[in-house]
Amino acid sequence: MTKDQILQRFLRYVQIDTTANPDTEDYPSSPGQLELGKLLVGELQAMGISDARQNEHGIIMATIPATVEGVKDTICWCSHLDTSPETSGANVKPQIIENYTGGDITLPGDASKVIKTDVNPELNELKGRTIITTDGTTLLGADDKAGVAVILEAAQWLMEHPEIKHGPIRICLTCDEEIARGVIKLNLEEIASTVCYTLDGHGSNEIDVETFSADQAVVTVTGINIHPSIAKGRMTNAIRAASDFISRLPRDRQSPETTAVREGFLHPYEMEGGVGEMKMKILLREFDASKLDALAAQLHEYADATVKEFPNAKIDVKIERQYRNMAEGLENEPRAVEYAEEALRRLGRTAKKTIVRGGTDGSRLTEMGLPTPNLSCGDHTPHSALEWACLEEMVESAEWLVALAEVWGEAR
Repeated sequence: MTKDQILQRFLRYVQIDTTANPDTEDYPSSPGQLELGKLLVGELQAMGISDARQNEHGIIMATIPATVEGVKDTICWCSHLDTSPETSGANVKPQIIENYTGGDITLPGDASKVIKTDVNPELNELKGRTIITTDGTTLLGADDKAGVAVILEAAQWLMEHPEIKHGPIRICLTCDEEIARGVIKLNLEEIASTVCYTLDGHGSNEIDVETFSADQAVVTVTGINIHPSIAKGRMTNAIRAASDFISRLPRDRQSPETTAVREGFLHPYEMEGGVGEMKMKILLREFDASKLDALAAQLHEYADATVKEFPNAKIDVKIERQYRNMAEGLENEPRAVEYAEEALRRLGRTAKKTIVRGGTDGSRLTEMGLPTPNLSCGDHTPHSALEWACLEEMVESAEWLVALAEVWGEAR
């Protein structure tokens, strides 16, 4: 398992624009996901994984055959092909910094973009390693092409080393995870695994064992539009009413900017429309799913208060379920985390169990009945032009998967 091989693999993947598109109902939502998937199927088949295929939804399924008999548990490795629509994933121009000497990193395509060590203190622990960034005009795509590269590197290693004893391993690469559709076309019977591991985490040696529970609110404000010249006493401006509604959301608490660790929030992240109608999307996040109802109630209270100020406006608050905290499901299969910890111990490393102030495909898979913790794969600061990855951490994650396969291979 060489650094250069996984680097070249990763660089191939990030050149393909797989930006998810939330404005279409298609799955996958962007053609680049199909293009990358076709490339990956070819690579998997070239390794000797004969059943590798891309299904009609663009999802890739493949099986690394067992090298020992009698292993009753099949495990699955999962990553996603798409990248976040928050920052462009087109025309990625990676910057490779070998033997990183420390300090802030100015991105060559936009000098105003600087990866700062005070914001990324983990950089101080990575001197001498290889750091990969973009030129500052796009995201890098390590979320989750680092995970994809890690899985394929580990798969190739196992195929080239049949002396390593392990049971059957499924590979599942999904689409549109970034727009919360990653598992909607998945068939758990096809995966047919005891546990799954998503490779979609930050840094190294971390096992994400909890995620937010999540809902989304779509708030529609309907006003009355009429020509401004005759608007007195007749117009109800939905933009003004929507602004009033947004102003009622707490700013000193219950927002991403003011919360940390286990604190939940309300996060307005999209607003569009005009005088006649405005639509807003708001994220509701809590680790304890039972608290989501209270957040929804707040939004209804704010809507009622705004209507009192704009009596001719109508406000509809529609709550949509997204995903739930994976913690409860993981308790049903404790080996999922225990074996991941044991695999790291065998590599002389110590696992850190962490929580995610977000969600992964693993959140939904666990909710659906397939326990799925999330593992590190070397990514940092995702979804932005300041995203970066550490090559050595990616290699370490691939080594972790190989050791994990061995641990599960010993289970009888």
